[in-house]
Amino acid sequence: MEEKKISSNFIHDFIDEDLASGVKSRVQTRFPPEPNGYLHIGHAKALCIDFSTAEKYNGICNLRFDDTNPSREDVEYIDAIKEDIKWLGFHWDNVFFASSYFDFVYDCAIKLIKDGKAYVDDLSADEIREYRGTLTEPGRESPYRNRSVEENLNLFKRMTDGEFGNGEKVLRAKIDMSSPNLNMRDPVIYRISHVSHHQTGDKWCVYPMYDFAHPLSDAKEGVTFSLCSLEFENHRPLYNWVVDQIGFDEPPRQIEFARLNINYCVTSKRKLLEMVNKGIVSGWDDPRMITLCGMRRRGYSAAAVRDFIDRVGVSKADSTVDYGLLEACVRDDLNAKAPRAMAVLRPLKVVIDNYPEGQSEDFEVELHPEHPEFGTRKVTFSRELYVEQDDFMAEPVKKYFRLFLGNEVRFKSAYFIKCNSYDTDENGNVTCLHCTYDPESRGGNSPDGRKVKGTIHWVNANDCKQCEVRLYDRLFSAEEPGKNGDYFDDLNPDSLEVIENCLLEGGFENAKPGDTFQFMRNGYFCVDKDSTEDKLVFNRTVALNSSWGK
Repeated sequence: MEEKKISSNFIHDFIDEDLASGVKSRVQTRFPPEPNGYLHIGHAKALCIDFSTAEKYNGICNLRFDDTNPSREDVEYIDAIKEDIKWLGFHWDNVFFASSYFDFVYDCAIKLIKDGKAYVDDLSADEIREYRGTLTEPGRESPYRNRSVEENLNLFKRMTDGEFGNGEKVLRAKIDMSSPNLNMRDPVIYRISHVSHHQTGDKWCVYPMYDFAHPLSDAKEGVTFSLCSLEFENHRPLYNWVVDQIGFDEPPRQIEFARLNINYCVTSKRKLLEMVNKGIVSGWDDPRMITLCGMRRRGYSAAAVRDFIDRVGVSKADSTVDYGLLEACVRDDLNAKAPRAMAVLRPLKVVIDNYPEGQSEDFEVELHPEHPEFGTRKVTFSRELYVEQDDFMAEPVKKYFRLFLGNEVRFKSAYFIKCNSYDTDENGNVTCLHCTYDPESRGGNSPDGRKVKGTIHWVNANDCKQCEVRLYDRLFSAEEPGKNGDYFDDLNPDSLEVIENCLLEGGFENAKPGDTFQFMRNGYFCVDKDSTEDKLVFNRTVALNSSWGK
């Protein structure tokens, strides 16, 4: 992994205090995704915090899959999460599964029952919700709350043996039904679920709830600092209660940070999955998705994503970050490293009438204007060329400096070209420009010192290659999708435009999926995995300049 700065933040201040006071003697963190979806930009923030914190203190960061809900999980997600972490440039010390602790967690539940701190409840989910009360009204105790230890042990064993159906019984912690924190009002810690688990098969038909398994998994592994997003702040008393009831020599400390919210995006796994299942996007790696695999396919680099996370910083207060900041990080990254090329997205033919037929010549053009070490590429000029359709206007508007009758422009790295006439079809559409070139202006400058205001890109008709270009934009047109109704209503109808038969200058035929380029004057583009030997497909990663908010 490349050398990178690890910014200090309030989490590190807490850690420094604990290390200095001797409350903690080492730093161990974990990244604990649930394998029920693909990682998105919000996970990337948590991931960077977990791994970089361990790195800062020469500690350990493990990858643990919190796989306590098998009905929503899949091995597909496990493999994808591992790939995404590696792509971001991080390396875990160990891979663990919460399911590997199920025996231990079960024993902890038995201990709570024996200590009079847990009971089997027959109330339905709706009844439990009703009995829990509200923020302004205390909860009511379940009529089954005071079952004897023996009865609870018997019922819990029968639950485990598969005697009851889903939802018939649950195991609840016995804490305080009048607590101002609803999470402490006898939370469910085990439920019945007759479903096969991707790691444990059919061994279990009872599964621990996240709020019970998570602190126990942390403590079992020796995690010293359990870092999580702010929505778990109200769960911290329950986290500490579970750890305290079981008893550990060095209990973990939970520290919360603000989650990453970005405008024009949704990061809800449920909504992302819904868009995939309904065909609104092509898959989890659709380049419009805010998933890491989607951003990777679009051409975002790991360095750009990490730069974005670092610029956002770590705070305790929730806020919404402008999507433009992410695009700016991507743009800065690609501007520094993407080779330049010329591609014409909507071709218009140009004939240089005074250029000899059958003749051509080559120009050596830099691959990157600021990095001579990138080298050069050969660009061929001949009588027939192509330019962008919007680089010509039959009736030019004010301050239009590109091609129009009688006007002269510079063809990038080649010659001064003057437009003299044009052809049209039966509908009046311009089909071909007839131009002349100045042989003395080779390289883009004229000996007489005359200036031209317009410089445009072009491709040679004889060696350019057809390609497909996909112009991606933000998936949603509203800053807060779903704020005023169904988030589907806020989908951007122009989030994807596919342009067939674009033309790319010769010499880039061997580009591979993932390769990035700046198509001069058009933006930054990435070769897509749908490319074939016969035809390259390019995704627009980001425009040269932001057009949003203008």
